[in-house]
Amino acid sequence: MIRIGTAIIAVSALMASTSMTYAGPEIVSGPGHDPACFAPWDDDVSYFQWPAREGPFRIALVNGFVGNTWRIQMVQTAKAAVAEQDIGEKVSEFRVVSTGTDAPAQLGAIEDFINQGFDAIVTIAVAPEGFDRVIRLADQNDVVLVPFDNVLDTGAVMQINENQIEMGRTWAQFVVDELAAQGKTSGRLLEVRGLAGNSVDRDRSIGIHQVLDESGGDWEVIQVVGNWDDGTAQRVTADAIAVHGHFDALLVQGGTTGAVQALIDAGHPFVPVAGESENGFRKLVATHADDGLKGLSIGQSPGMVAVAIKAAIAALEGNVMPNLIAIPLPMARYDELEDGVNYWSNLPDNFFTTNEFAPCGVNISGPSIMAQTEADS
Repeated sequence: MIRIGTAIIAVSALMASTSMTYAGPEIVSGPGHDPACFAPWDDDVSYFQWPAREGPFRIALVNGFVGNTWRIQMVQTAKAAVAEQDIGEKVSEFRVVSTGTDAPAQLGAIEDFINQGFDAIVTIAVAPEGFDRVIRLADQNDVVLVPFDNVLDTGAVMQINENQIEMGRTWAQFVVDELAAQGKTSGRLLEVRGLAGNSVDRDRSIGIHQVLDESGGDWEVIQVVGNWDDGTAQRVTADAIAVHGHFDALLVQGGTTGAVQALIDAGHPFVPVAGESENGFRKLVATHADDGLKGLSIGQSPGMVAVAIKAAIAALEGNVMPNLIAIPLPMARYDELEDGVNYWSNLPDNFFTTNEFAPCGVNISGPSIMAQTEADS
């Protein structure tokens, strides 16, 4: 019975230099367990193996920021995942805590769960650095620590993510191509960034600017901070339109529904928009694509938390695992949208549409996700 409680680096050299002082995973040869699900990031990944142990396991989710719809849905998805039989039968206790944007608070929460004897901790890191102490503590106690989404700048833990630089590059290439089809090789672009200070926001922006620079176009890029939140993105987009007038395209890391609504409210002509996988954004594109709202929607899926939990369980069972696991970019263009398939007219605008990872057996339904809460548990 599950109880919901209260509440790249040279890895071999790193591990060899510290193997006398703490335990942690052994560096082994690949291939890894279930590569269709836990796909290695590239040919240069290392492989970890923890000592096998008997379940069921005590697992905690240590989230940071919880002030936008993506994070809320991620927490709801985690709770829904451990309620499903194939994952739930291997979990004896699941705890959730969201610590905000303060890194010491998040580190303290992780340390607390390690000291309580939890078997694994999945986490979205507040910052890409500063976790060395809790990594050492986790290794000393053979706790499997799995950062996902906002990952760490280290190869010393098993991590799961989509390729954020490639996501930014794909967004920017879409915008460049759509504007080129209009005969434009220059213009003013609005880049709506995410939550400052973490690796996802940084890497997506790097990818965007790589492509813009490579294109040879004369681009004026106005940056605003939308925190991956619809309300914030709508406000900062409206302010940018009021100050700068016309934009030729938008690149929105998150809060895309709000950014497009700001265009509509301002009477701004529809332009190409590259953004996230919010259901509302896809509904707007499906409705207005013929009016000029050419959209590309790429999903940083909240469902990757379920893959992170499954990876932690696989590691606890003694399977060989890549230290960096890649999840493909789920995307849909304006000419590929289909109601009931990749967006849902009967679900809320702030629902993120990509929660299925077929190779991992993860397909958590919208109703089961929405039945959960984001509260610490």
